[in-house]
Amino acid sequence: MGKLGTLTIGQAPRADITPILDVVLADELPRVHAGILDGLSRGEIEEDFAAVPGKPVLITRLLDGSSVVIDRARTEAAAQRKLNALEAEGCTTILMLCTGHFETLATKQARFLEPDRILPPTVAALTRGAQLGIVVPLAEQIDSEAGKWAPLASAPICAAASPYQGDLGAVTAAAEDLRRRGAEVLLMDCMGFVESHRRAAAAAGLPVILSNSLIAKLASELV
Repeated sequence: MGKLGTLTIGQAPRADITPILDVVLADELPRVHAGILDGLSRGEIEEDFAAVPGKPVLITRLLDGSSVVIDRARTEAAAQRKLNALEAEGCTTILMLCTGHFETLATKQARFLEPDRILPPTVAALTRGAQLGIVVPLAEQIDSEAGKWAPLASAPICAAASPYQGDLGAVTAAAEDLRRRGAEVLLMDCMGFVESHRRAAAAAGLPVILSNSLIAKLASELV
C-alpha cells in the first residue's frame, strides 16, 4: 500500500476537509497532511503571502478556523517546495486540497491529483450541456479562475459566497441568484465548502455538486 499526502494552501490538518476524505479512504492507508502556511503567524502570512491588487488571489483556512486571502503566485511557488517535501516523506499519491488553478506544480514520481484539472472535464461530463452555476469564495475569482472552465459546453455563470464566514444565508442567496440567472446545476468551487453549505445551496432547488466530496471519491479509486 502506498502513502497519501494532502496539501492545503492553508494550515494542516484541515478539520473541515479531512473527515470527508476519511469516509472514503481505507483506515489503514498512511496519510501525511501538510499546509503551505504551516507554522506561520498571521503577521508572517500577511508579510510573505500578501494579496497584490489586481492579481489572482486565493482564500484558505488557518488552524484557528479563521480565513486569510493570499496571493496565488506566491502560493504556487511555496506549494512546489511542499510537494517536494511530501515526496521526500514517501508519499506515492499527493492530493491538492484547493480548487484554484495552478500552472506549474509537478511531482517527480508521486501521482499528483489537482482538483483544478479534474473538476472541469468531470463536471462537463456530469452536466452534459446543462447550464452550470458556480459558487466561488471570492468575487475576484470569478474572472481569475474563468479559464479553467473551457471544457464546459457553455460558459458558467458565477456568484460569490465564502465558506469561511459562517454565513449559510450568503450561500443560499448566491445559489438562488444563480437559479434566477438560469443555472440548472450548481458547483461549490472551493474545497472549504462542506455538507452544510451543500444543504444551504440546495435550498434553491437545484442539484449541487460539492467539490471536495467529488474529488475525495475520485481520489479514493487511486489509493
